[in-house]
Amino acid sequence: MTSTLLTGIAELVTGDPSLGHGSLGVLEGAALVLEGATVAWAGPAAEAPAADTAYDVGGRAVLPGFVDSHSHLVFAGDRAAEFSARMSGTPYAAGGIRTTVAATRAASDEHLTAQVARHVAEMRAQGTTTVEIKSGYGLTVRDEARSLAIARQFTDETTFLGAHVVPEGSTAEEYVALVTGPMLEAAAPYARWIDAFCEEGAFDADQARAVLAAGAAAGLRGRLHANQLGAGPGVRLAAELGLVAVDHCTFLTDADVDALRDSGTIATLLPGVEFSTRTPWPDARRLLDAGVEVALASDCNPGSSYTSSLPFCIALAVRDLGMTPAEAVRAATVVGAAALDRDDVGVLAPGRRADLQVLDAPSHVHLAYRPGVPLVRSTWIGGRPVG
Repeated sequence: MTSTLLTGIAELVTGDPSLGHGSLGVLEGAALVLEGATVAWAGPAAEAPAADTAYDVGGRAVLPGFVDSHSHLVFAGDRAAEFSARMSGTPYAAGGIRTTVAATRAASDEHLTAQVARHVAEMRAQGTTTVEIKSGYGLTVRDEARSLAIARQFTDETTFLGAHVVPEGSTAEEYVALVTGPMLEAAAPYARWIDAFCEEGAFDADQARAVLAAGAAAGLRGRLHANQLGAGPGVRLAAELGLVAVDHCTFLTDADVDALRDSGTIATLLPGVEFSTRTPWPDARRLLDAGVEVALASDCNPGSSYTSSLPFCIALAVRDLGMTPAEAVRAATVVGAAALDRDDVGVLAPGRRADLQVLDAPSHVHLAYRPGVPLVRSTWIGGRPVG
C-alpha cells in the first residue's frame, strides 16, 4: 500500500481537538501522511514520518472534505422563472415542487444520471467529498425507485423522500398509504434513509410520523424537513423520535430549541434556501449558545436553493447566521458527518478516510473572508486527487 506525505501545510484543520487547538483541531506548520485511502498520521511537519511519495501543498491550508448532508440532485429542468419572480416580490411556496416533478417524470434515466453527475462534479470542485442525495421529484412508485437507483450510483447516502408533497390527483391520506406501502417497498433497496416534509402545505406531524415508522420497519433511518416555512411540530417530532438530524429549523420556539438540546438531534441549517427565497435567516447563534449541534448543507435543488457550493453556504452562515468561521467549517465537516451518522469522514485523523481539500489560501477563515472566490485548489477522495 503506497503512502503519501503532504508537506508545506500552512494550516491543517483536523476536526479533532486532541490533535490541535480549538474546536477544529487546527495545526500550523503541519504534515499529513496518507496510507492508501486512510489517514495514517497527522502532526507537526518536523515530526513527520517517512512515506513513499511526497506532495508539497506550497503553504496552503488543508481541510477535511465537506460533508453535504442534504441535497436533491435527481431532477430535470430548472425554475429560473420562479426565482426571478421571487426576486420581484412573489413569496416562496412549496407548491413549486410540482413543476420539477413533471419535468423529472418526463426525463430519461440517461438525462437524470447526467444531471446528477454534473452537480456532483460541481460539488467535488468546491471541496465536497461526501454527499447525501434525496429522491422526491418522482412521487410515483416507478419514479421514486428509479431516482434512488440513479442516486445510488454516486453515493451510499441516499434518502427516500416520497413524502415531499402530495401529487395532484391524490389526497394526503391516499398518498401516505402509497408512500408507506408499494412506494417504500420499491424504494427501500436503494435507500439508507427515509425523510418527510413536515410543513403546512405538505405533511402534518401524524402523517410524517407514519412515514418514518414505516421506513424504520423497512430498515431505513429517519430524517425530517421541518420548520422551514413557519413554526410547527416537526422539530419537536424529530427530537421525540431521536432522529440524528432535522433540517431547515428556520422558525423555532424556545421549546423547539430545548427539545433539540435535550435530544441531541442535530439542527441542519440550509442558508442557500433563505438566500434564494428572501425569507428570514435561521439563528445559528441561538442554537449554538443553547448547546445544540449545528450542521450546514447546501439543499441543492432547482427551486429553493440551486447552489452546489458549501463554501458559499459557509460565507452566508458567518455573515448572516451568527456563526464564527471555525463554527461554520466545523458545521460543514465534523457535524455534517455526524448528521449522516458517520465518523469515518469529516475529520483528518489516523484511521479516518483520506478525504480532504487543499485551499488556495493559508487558512480556513478565507472561505468566509473571500466569498465567491474559487479557493479549492484540489479535492482528494480516498487518498487520491479527483477532478
